[in-house]
Amino acid sequence: MKPLAALTRDEANQLRGLLFDLDDTVLDGGRLGEEAYSALFRLREAGLLLIAVTGRPASWAELIARQWPVDAAIAENGPIGWFDDGERLTRFDSVDVDERNRRAALLAELIGDLRRTLPALVPADDVNGRVTDFAFDINEHHRASEELVAAAVARGRAAGAATFRSSVHLHFTFDRLDKATGALRYLRLRHHVDPTAARRLFAFIGDSENDAPCFAAFRTTIAVANLRGRPPIGPRFITEAPQGRGFAEAARALVALRG
Repeated sequence: MKPLAALTRDEANQLRGLLFDLDDTVLDGGRLGEEAYSALFRLREAGLLLIAVTGRPASWAELIARQWPVDAAIAENGPIGWFDDGERLTRFDSVDVDERNRRAALLAELIGDLRRTLPALVPADDVNGRVTDFAFDINEHHRASEELVAAAVARGRAAGAATFRSSVHLHFTFDRLDKATGALRYLRLRHHVDPTAARRLFAFIGDSENDAPCFAAFRTTIAVANLRGRPPIGPRFITEAPQGRGFAEAARALVALRG
């Protein structure tokens, strides 16, 4: 990884937008600070489309799309989200209602099994706002052992579920999109951007394991200083500051280079 100062003016000016993670990237321990929130306005003023891409629930995405200076918010690691077309807020889902209901039934059965066989698992406090997945708290308000996480992942995958791990949660889902494929799908359907072009035209900033697909998919990738894990393809740049301050640092760099 290179320091953020290595990002060139030409590369910054080719960007059409910025995709960003929430937990421990824009948010500090789940809290939104003034510096990071202000940075979103500066980025928008610099002409960038802003799209949140998070493992947090669909209910969070609705609120973010409604109240933040963003084009859209994609939730639950890719399959669902909300966008504002300037007149109204619209929800988008990667599958139809019947298929969503079928997957919800499979997920309920799996979660019941996990909670019976691994009773130490603690549901995340945002599960009531979720549509496509279920999350357990492994590092937000409750610390789960690596052995417990590994056992849960193995059991979920044996049942045919996909698993994602963020800095705070362990997710289970029967959807096959991840943050990158969900974002590329949205950009194609909403903005008519070819996925190959989108990889060059949109940057991504994040911090954790479930951000790995985006670190691999997009050309301009940035990690905040608190990057966790070792993604197979790491981000190209890293900030000096962690979490929301790191996001604000990246925003200042992008705005200055595009000025």
